[in-house]
Amino acid sequence: MFKGSKFKKTTLFVTTVTLLTLVIAFGVQRRCAAQGGGNDYQSIELFTDVLAIVKKSYVEEVDTKKLVYGAINGMLTSLDPHSSFMPPETYKEMKIDTKGAFGGLGIEITVKEGILTVISPIEDTPAFRAGIKAGDQILKIDDKFTKDLTITDAVKRMRGVKGTKVTLTIMREGFEKTKEFVLERDIIQVKSVKYKVLDDGYGYIRIAQFQEKTDDDLEKALQGLQADKKQLRGLVLDLRNDPGGLLDQAVRVCEHFVPEGKLIVYTEGREKDSQMRFTSRKSHKQGEYPIVVLINSGSASASEIVAGCLQDHKRAVIMGTQSFGKGSVQTIIPLSDNSGLRLTTARYFTPSGRSIQAKGITPDIVAERVEIAPTSEKKEGMHIREKDLENHFEGDKKDDQDEKKVKPAPYKTDEMFKNDSQVLRALDLLKGWDILKSMGKLPS
Repeated sequence: MFKGSKFKKTTLFVTTVTLLTLVIAFGVQRRCAAQGGGNDYQSIELFTDVLAIVKKSYVEEVDTKKLVYGAINGMLTSLDPHSSFMPPETYKEMKIDTKGAFGGLGIEITVKEGILTVISPIEDTPAFRAGIKAGDQILKIDDKFTKDLTITDAVKRMRGVKGTKVTLTIMREGFEKTKEFVLERDIIQVKSVKYKVLDDGYGYIRIAQFQEKTDDDLEKALQGLQADKKQLRGLVLDLRNDPGGLLDQAVRVCEHFVPEGKLIVYTEGREKDSQMRFTSRKSHKQGEYPIVVLINSGSASASEIVAGCLQDHKRAVIMGTQSFGKGSVQTIIPLSDNSGLRLTTARYFTPSGRSIQAKGITPDIVAERVEIAPTSEKKEGMHIREKDLENHFEGDKKDDQDEKKVKPAPYKTDEMFKNDSQVLRALDLLKGWDILKSMGKLPS
């Protein structure tokens, strides 16, 4: 047992009590007192004893703050993969992240079965351009194995000055052995929302991440798609590889499409403040045009909230593959020395009461992304038509002239989508809905 002076022991106990201020703020101590929480105080004394022994007897002198930070970090990482301690520098970077600009590689990561795993690369970043994919396992960052690294430590190692390089050793399903990816760090400017016209009357909106201005950017995108008073006949909302972000922005995105007063998402936690219900409040709604939401294994957190809400309210068809399954809410809590705490405080549920945690959103239509090979003229010429048969008689000359004038392409869509099978399939679904409605087979 500890044999140091009473003065030293008292000083260390005060330090520990300071560290536990957050716990007291959450009301844990009050509950323990009511239940006879004497063991908690014994554990605190054990901690102060170990801290004092390390300070006194470790082979080299150790900074107390380093020990304290390490202890807090260890405590949080023992809870779940998403709770973490952020030293002042990391906490400052996190606040910058939500504004859409930060330095690094552009990867959203988690710990899955003890292995550092990519949730998704962010579009137009070094990681995305290098070919990093959702589900990739990061086994080494430069020469450091990631097995014992926390998410915070991993992020810190991947961040750095623009132009410097970092090597990630990746294992991927289908790889026979690990592969090294050399990435050059850059200033990551994440544009939250992008939009394009897919075809006449059909729009495409991509949400890459839920940031402070996502709702405003979505509003501008919807206005842009309906410029010159053009009405949308259908919308593809792309949430693939969207790692999530701010909960309030996910709620506001849903408000554009869900009737006022309808439940969007609710959370359940131990604290009263963690038990919340979010309902649609906006009065300016979009039209009742059909929507297809695209998701995949890189769709997580806030993007799953949106997909789950629109699916439950039958406002959209969900297409793609099973989403990631991050159904927990993290609260960011600032601490006294400008550090921060990311703590899992609740689980969120879709309007129908589904928990997404470790399950994800199941698409209504499962559609893997496949590469579309361009059709060659030779293959087209191999098909025999009536006009190729000997002694065929001619049709109406007017019909021939009309055929020459109008030769519609299968898709009038942007070049970037021509090989995206999921987007094209979503567009086909929207067009099919429109055709059936015009035939009176669907409600208008």
